[in-house]
Amino acid sequence: MQYTANSLEQHWMPFTANREFKNNPRLIVRSEGVYYWTHTGNRVLDASSGLFCCAAGHARQEIADAVARQLMEVDYCTHFQFGHPSSFELARRVAALTPDDLNHVFFVNSGSEAVDTALKIAMAYHRARGAGERQRFISRERAYHGVNIGGTSISGLMRNRQAFGAVMPGIAHMRHTWMPENRFVRGQPETGVELADDLQRFVDLYGGNTIAACFVEPIAGSTGFLIPPKGYLERLREVCDAHGILLVFDEVICGFGRTGKAFGAQSFGVTPDMMTMAKALTNGAQPMGAVAVRDGIYDTVVDAAPEGAVELFHGYTYSGHPAACAAGLATLDIYEKENLFERGAALSPYFLDAMYGLEDLPLITDIRGYGLLAGFDLEPSDAPGARGADVMKRLYEAGIYIKFTGDSGLVAPPLIAGEKDVDTIAETLREVIGKG
Repeated sequence: MQYTANSLEQHWMPFTANREFKNNPRLIVRSEGVYYWTHTGNRVLDASSGLFCCAAGHARQEIADAVARQLMEVDYCTHFQFGHPSSFELARRVAALTPDDLNHVFFVNSGSEAVDTALKIAMAYHRARGAGERQRFISRERAYHGVNIGGTSISGLMRNRQAFGAVMPGIAHMRHTWMPENRFVRGQPETGVELADDLQRFVDLYGGNTIAACFVEPIAGSTGFLIPPKGYLERLREVCDAHGILLVFDEVICGFGRTGKAFGAQSFGVTPDMMTMAKALTNGAQPMGAVAVRDGIYDTVVDAAPEGAVELFHGYTYSGHPAACAAGLATLDIYEKENLFERGAALSPYFLDAMYGLEDLPLITDIRGYGLLAGFDLEPSDAPGARGADVMKRLYEAGIYIKFTGDSGLVAPPLIAGEKDVDTIAETLREVIGKG
């Protein structure tokens, strides 16, 4: 089949150079295991798990069958004053994976919606406990928290914000955690814990009683996998506890086994008050996200409302969609039956050895890695992001898909990947980047 610009024109594609793409499209027509197949017949190893979604690999029959069965039983059911059994079972299963008392789960349809939901829950919680003056939110530079208004506001990526004005007021950004002296450090850097003191500076500047929550990704994902310095997340937890600020971990990218355990919170030993998730929750087979909330937050919001009244005026038409719940339950079954979190942890040393083995390439200026996540930076060319875009396309032609943000490549193979897949990724990166 031939594809022309005219046949593709009606779709305004997200985060895409539309004119360039439609003149030379990269279309995926089939997927299975760790591979995609293109419309030209080439096989491409998916080295970024889609967009970090397909942790169990592509075309899982168990998930497809579960979704098909659900659609023929209950295809849709509103969760406004009604419900269906699978959403309650999925909430129970998710709560069993989250740390400590994050036992209440609010379902949404994406990571972006999960972040905006967490922002609203934070405001509702403080209002319910008589602290409605807490309307300020703290995030970080180089953070990515989705593309809805709240997530755009607390994100710290310039290009994601500059076209949209001031968006939400009352946002302050801590410094990001990348430091030149930590180039090519494997795992958590030894230096940089003092960057967490930015949160205390904002407490001193604005007053801790005005701050509702601090949002951070345990590992800053879309910006190139910035690994937290040792003690950094612990220090944020301390400051939040001292001033009644909620700590929210955005685990949309690093959740579900990517760091070697179910969530980054467990890998780093720091428990937040809320946790957002999406992507690998359904292995990318259905759109779904969620917010896991501490029992105390849920109880405070619910108990503040009159008996019989709606406690939180928030939700989406497709919150807890039956097909998405079926996909989520089937995905969690796969993770458990195939020990994929443990398999990812076992593959991590080999994977990181291979990624850090690229340090000698002249165009690579930094490598960062933890678990089955590795980010590398390329020396910029004439314009920021131009080299990354060029390398991304050349890797695709060479048989590897890697997500790029500007000049940063993000490698995150499926948890089902093996050493041979890692070898293919590393060898192709060396071949393509080595050519300049």
